Amino acid sequence: MTTANPAQPAPASPAASPVARIALVGDRSPHVTSHVRIPVLFDALASRDGLVLDAYWIPTADAEAEAASGALARFDAVWVLPGSPYASEAGALAAIRVAREEGIPFLGTCGGFQHTLLEYARSVCGLTGVAHAENDPDGEDLLIAPLACSLVGHEGLVRVEPGTLAESVLGAERSMEHYHCNYGPDPRHLPTLTAHGLRLTGRDEDGQVRVAELPGHPFFLATLFQPELHGDGTRPHPIVKALAAAAVAHAADRTGQEAVALTA
Repeated sequence: MTTANPAQPAPASPAASPVARIALVGDRSPHVTSHVRIPVLFDALASRDGLVLDAYWIPTADAEAEAASGALARFDAVWVLPGSPYASEAGALAAIRVAREEGIPFLGTCGGFQHTLLEYARSVCGLTGVAHAENDPDGEDLLIAPLACSLVGHEGLVRVEPGTLAESVLGAERSMEHYHCNYGPDPRHLPTLTAHGLRLTGRDEDGQVRVAELPGHPFFLATLFQPELHGDGTRPHPIVKALAAAAVAHAADRTGQEAVALTA
C-alpha cells in the first residue's frame, strides 16, 4: 500500500504541457527549509514556466517498498531531498537506483547527493562496504565523511566542466550556490566511481567535488549544494527548472506511449 501523500494540488495544466508526476523522497518536516520551499517552487514553475508538477512525498521508510512494487518507476521524476539522516538509508538508495536504472529524470541535493554517490559505489562499482559517516559513524571505510569545515549556511562558488549537463543547465561555468551540510565525499574512492562511468563535473574553489552526473541518462544530476534555497523561491534555480522540464518531457513521452498502446 502506498503511503505517498500529495505535496499540493496540481494547478490546471496548459493543453500543450502534460502534468508530470514527481516523487519527493525524504522525511518531510516543517523544520527543513528545503521542504517548506517546495510548494513555492512548484507554484512558480507552473505560473512562470508552464511546467506543472503533481508532487507526492514518499518517506524514506516507505521508498524501498515503493521501489520494489514498481510504483516509483511510474513517476516522471524523482528528487531525493535534504533532511538526513534519513529514517531509512535503504529507502533513499532504492529510490536513486530506480531512477538511475529506469531512465527517470533524477535530482539529488545535499543528502541526496551524498546518497547518490553511495548508491553508485555499492550498486555499480562493487564497493559494498563503503559507508556514510552520518549513518555509520564507526564505519571503517567511509565514502561520505564529515567535512573538515561545516558548510551549514555557507555560500560559495562552484565551477562546472564545459560540455556537461551541469554547464548546460546552469548556462555558465561558474555559479554561487548555497549549502547546509556537514558531510561530503572522501576523495579516496572517487577515481573508482569515475572509472565506472559517473562524472564528477563540479567543484568548489578548493577543488572539492560538489556536482555529479551520469552520461547517457536522460537527466541525472546530484549536487551537494541546495538549488532549492536559491532566492525566495519565486524564480526557481536553473537546476530545479531543468528537472521540471525533464519531468514534463518524460510525461509527454509516457502519455504518447500509452496512447499508442491503447490504439494497437
